[in-house]
Amino acid sequence: MNLPVELKYTKDHEWIKIEGNIATVGITDFAQGELGDIVYVDVDTLDDTVEEGEVFGSVEAVKTVSDLFMPLTGEVVAFNEELEEDPELVNTDPYGKGWMIKLELSDSSQIANLLDAASYKTLIEG
Repeated sequence: MNLPVELKYTKDHEWIKIEGNIATVGITDFAQGELGDIVYVDVDTLDDTVEEGEVFGSVEAVKTVSDLFMPLTGEVVAFNEELEEDPELVNTDPYGKGWMIKLELSDSSQIANLLDAASYKTLIEG
């Protein structure tokens, strides 16, 4: 399983890449594997400020629909529009071209609440 050590993770199976005041968010390799083939990614919170823990969108797979939870409070400043035409990028490149949103952080102290790769690995291996 692919767990890049430079990323942060949530218990809801999202990854976060922090670059200054901007965080890029997607779902983990584990999550896409559990969901199966992704057919649609819905994010309707672009340009909205969303609180940590709130739903910012959903991902639809062949078998199920799953909510996406905001890992950090911030304004959603970008949505990966490639996913509209090519949602399977979430399956084929979850940590690269399969990213979902970028957000401008409101409270960088929340980063301390995120999991590192080792902690996330422990969570999913239970």
